[in-house]
Amino acid sequence: MKEFTTDVLIVGGGVGGCAAALAICRAGYRAILTEETDWIGGQLTSQAVPPDEHGWIEHFGCTASYRRFRQLVREHYRRFYPLTEQAMANPYLNPGNGWVSPLCHEPKAALLVLEAMLAPHTSSGRLVILRRHVPIAAEVDGDFVRAVVVEDQRTGERRTISAHYFLDATELGDLLPLTGTEFVTGAESRDQTGEPHAKPRPEPHNVQAFSICFALSYHPGEDHTIEKPAEYDAWRDYVPRLEPAWPGKLFSWIISNPRTLQPHAYRFDPENETGRAFSGLWTYRRILDRRNFTQGSMPSDISLMNVPMLDYLDGDITDATERARHLARARQQSLAFLYWLQTEAPRAAGGHGFPELKLRADVVGDTEDGLAKAPYVRESRRIRAEFTICEQHVSAALRPHDDRAERFEDSIGIGYYRIDLHPTCGGDNYLDIESLPFQIPLGALLPVRVENLLPACKNIGTTHITNGCYRLHPVEWNVGESAGHLAAFCLEQKVAPRAVRAHKLSDFQRVLTAAGIELTWPANLDLREGDPHRHASS
Repeated sequence: MKEFTTDVLIVGGGVGGCAAALAICRAGYRAILTEETDWIGGQLTSQAVPPDEHGWIEHFGCTASYRRFRQLVREHYRRFYPLTEQAMANPYLNPGNGWVSPLCHEPKAALLVLEAMLAPHTSSGRLVILRRHVPIAAEVDGDFVRAVVVEDQRTGERRTISAHYFLDATELGDLLPLTGTEFVTGAESRDQTGEPHAKPRPEPHNVQAFSICFALSYHPGEDHTIEKPAEYDAWRDYVPRLEPAWPGKLFSWIISNPRTLQPHAYRFDPENETGRAFSGLWTYRRILDRRNFTQGSMPSDISLMNVPMLDYLDGDITDATERARHLARARQQSLAFLYWLQTEAPRAAGGHGFPELKLRADVVGDTEDGLAKAPYVRESRRIRAEFTICEQHVSAALRPHDDRAERFEDSIGIGYYRIDLHPTCGGDNYLDIESLPFQIPLGALLPVRVENLLPACKNIGTTHITNGCYRLHPVEWNVGESAGHLAAFCLEQKVAPRAVRAHKLSDFQRVLTAAGIELTWPANLDLREGDPHRHASS
């Protein structure tokens, strides 16, 4: 077994892991970054999920490095794609004009940009990236993690990596049980959190659905129907068992409205959707709009499918013992939905099926089945933290006289999104609550006991409910970047993370501010401007 030593080991190469690596290496320290797939970038790449962002994102409300990432994505399209003059001149270029975000782009574009941002550090040797590696064991001494063992999924070779600090940036908090770090899963009870929407009793296996996403293009007159999936009949007739009740079969254009839970009709029309907010599912997460490119250069739009019909509700993948089975079934569900789209889905103009839809495996990395490399995970294991963010800290309804969430003196960043919980494997329908622009408290990154492990993803000290607004791309990036800066600050100052919060908070916050991390929201926010869909194309 090979042995490595580094300053900081980052386990998980998603959005938070990449941001942490940037922060650590820019501070002059060494890091090893491990990633389960062969693509770094998580939600932005291997999970094929364009960024979910608030309406202020072009001007404020994220870190400088996240803004730089967004600028580089646009620059990638301007330098290498045949954009129209109008698209080239648009400072807020949205390659796909998807209405979920002002920046909908291909997963590969994000991958190339992230690798370029990290390239100076890999070239210098300060950063080592181990792709296709997963953690399988840890060496722990009391309240300190000494080493983590990772395994190469291709060869079975194992490496023991020792470090001063360990960052868990895995999508499911996989480092927490291996290191004995106290953690929470699923839904807490009202007695535990005091949250009005919490459960009467704890439900640790009641987590939000995950999804296996995929990319499609549209080619009139052609037939790209896939082979009928083995589990198609079962998924076609599947009715979610939820409370309040889902309006019928999952494979349908009629869903529960996330906010009212009343039946809501979706539109899906690759030829006639306008691109305005809520105009249809084709333009929802469209990542290439052929109108942005010179005539004839793009034969079709490309759209990513991350829709309610892909929400997998039959199991909890934070439970590693059943993870492989549920992931395999979820991939069948996604293929079944695609086949339903191609053969049975009602068309707005009459008739059924869209055989013109082509599964674009090349867009998501040429996977064997054509689907995204990794599941889009909405809810992770979460550390038991020194401070836990609860509904009463961020809910607009519970703070009716305020224009922002609870002020935290130990802020290490900011974010904004509605409390958006998808249906759960425990039988809960949507929970969608208006939130307020919030801060990320340092106390939510500090485990109650373990001294040198930090969360760097969606595994911070939130509850099942507040995870619903702290799980999006800009917040995950901020969490990872701040965790990376915290590890570097502790190495430089020779202090523990807990002592930073207690005795060196202002010094650390100055480091964050100098790095371009916003700690507070501007005064006099117009919350209507924060609507994440306000930038949808016309």
